[in-house]
Amino acid sequence: MEPFTVVTGIAAPMLMPNINTDAITPMAAGRSTSVDLGKMMFNNWRYKLDGSEIPEFILNRPPFRQSKILVAGENFGCGSSRERAVWALQKFGIRCVIAPSFADIFRENSYQNGLLPVIIGAAECVALGASLENAGDPTITVDLDRCVVRGLDGREIAFSVPAERRDALMKGLDEIDVILGMEADIAAFQIRERAARPWLYPEPR
Repeated sequence: MEPFTVVTGIAAPMLMPNINTDAITPMAAGRSTSVDLGKMMFNNWRYKLDGSEIPEFILNRPPFRQSKILVAGENFGCGSSRERAVWALQKFGIRCVIAPSFADIFRENSYQNGLLPVIIGAAECVALGASLENAGDPTITVDLDRCVVRGLDGREIAFSVPAERRDALMKGLDEIDVILGMEADIAAFQIRERAARPWLYPEPR
């Protein structure tokens, strides 16, 4: 998993609330393992029925086509628990989503796959998104080391991330890597358990 420390990039404002996983990755995106999830992200919003792009959609407009960050509305990632919604965002190039709140399962899927979900206040999200809409260079910085978002005007907005999630993201560790890092603790626990309750561990005959 790619470590996340400091990401500076173009940020696209998508401030509507309740953007759900069906919108991020429609059902058709799950019908094949070879589908390009990045191309299909927001498929029904990005493309017309003939497959051509809808030019008004934010991610079809320059410079937002190269976005690394989304600034979204509340309850981002609600709906069904599709992990591929996170994969699609990453395939497109998104490393971080900033929103006032996230659906719980989407937030956990994000942490486990190296996508950083940043929670800031609703008013701060609106102000940040408004500043990006018509900016000539809508580039902002998300600093996980310091836990701040630096906007276009240089002002910093603080956010928090659970310590264990922050550590894993900064080291590029997925869930298996985290567990493997606990091997010594697991082995010590097993030794204590066998000594304390040997009847749970009968010797093989």
